[in-house]
Amino acid sequence: MSTPSPGLSIAEAAQATGLSADTLRYYERDGLLLQPVARSATGHRRYSESDLRWIELVTCLRATGMPIRDVRRYAELVRGGEGNETARLALLHAHKQQVLVELAEVTRHLGAIDRKIGIYEDKLRRAGLDLERAPTASVGA
Repeated sequence: MSTPSPGLSIAEAAQATGLSADTLRYYERDGLLLQPVARSATGHRRYSESDLRWIELVTCLRATGMPIRDVRRYAELVRGGEGNETARLALLHAHKQQVLVELAEVTRHLGAIDRKIGIYEDKLRRAGLDLERAPTASVGA
């Protein structure tokens, strides 16, 4: 994500991050960014490379289920500078633990789906059906 010196417009930043302009504005308004986004002489937002890296981290935290209040708290801690690394680490460790619990649950659910697929594939093989030509669009229990 190379950013020219004047930075990216909000539309360019949205395209670069895969987020909507509305989401970027929300992140800024809700205190999820480290600093206010720079503005051009005409008042338009100009996102720097460091803004985009931070937004990527926020997106990662949100995609893994971190609540907005915790993302906000993490941003506050980072903005606070050195001396609060223990609190940052504790917040990230707690989130990682929650992600691992959810991952284990999704893995169990995936195993159940795989077992069900195996039952149907075995049934079709026993019936002599060609699985390569069997329709895949219909789904049943």
